[in-house]
Amino acid sequence: MKLHHKKASSLKSFAKIFIVFTLACFLYSFVEPYLIEEKVTIIQDSDVPDNFVGKKIIFASDFHLDKFSSPERVADIVSRINTIEPDIIILGGDYVTDYEEYLKPCFMELARLEAPLGVYGVTGNHDSVADYRLTVKYMKEAGIIPLENEAQWIEIDGQKIKLGGVKTSYGEISDAETTTDDTEASDFVVLVSHNPDFAEELHTDRIDLMLAGHTHGGQVTFFGLWAPYIPSDYGQKYLKSFQVTNGIPVLVSNGVGTSALPIRFFARPQINIIVLEK
Repeated sequence: MKLHHKKASSLKSFAKIFIVFTLACFLYSFVEPYLIEEKVTIIQDSDVPDNFVGKKIIFASDFHLDKFSSPERVADIVSRINTIEPDIIILGGDYVTDYEEYLKPCFMELARLEAPLGVYGVTGNHDSVADYRLTVKYMKEAGIIPLENEAQWIEIDGQKIKLGGVKTSYGEISDAETTTDDTEASDFVVLVSHNPDFAEELHTDRIDLMLAGHTHGGQVTFFGLWAPYIPSDYGQKYLKSFQVTNGIPVLVSNGVGTSALPIRFFARPQINIIVLEK
């Protein structure tokens, strides 16, 4: 009887610990969306021109302004990005979650972004649901240069790098040719795609770095090791923040917002800081 009592007592203790642990994890999942990390990645490439060595590129994606978020939250992120004093800012799309009325408030805040070499961006799938044309319109009004199957040369004292992007909107064709068509193998070229899956379609030696968002790092994961759902056709591959696909380094950001529910679990939101080196 004593043995049985001890076993029952142990089970009750375990049950209590499990309940407390589960509750703690549940509560933490509502806190983590606010624990934005500044993740630094150093890109060393012989194609980086001397005048660009040490330059900082900020990549921020997936703001997802919606009923669970607020323009004030976007404003806080913008202030934080400006404090880093980036040379170039690149935005990875999904500024809102599906609804058109959030577009204008979001871009009113993003208009405050500051970078001497320009602010650039692509659209995401949720922007297409909200209103693709309106998204691009507000981007331009906010001083953000859209890279929708388009590219720009960025120059410092005669030396330059190329930055291009592709569309990820429903019904649109993603095309990287504009990014690569007038480049040499010795040029440093960056491609931005909201969806990292586009890397699987690239077969070129002209792209030195690809930036993507979309997956949110799984958003809710099993302690960062596995996610029950990732919006990718390649399973868990783009759960990790850095991959090499078809010889192209692909940096996948966790993004700064959330989708569906305002929770994250071991997939902290990120502002990505990319430092260029030889």
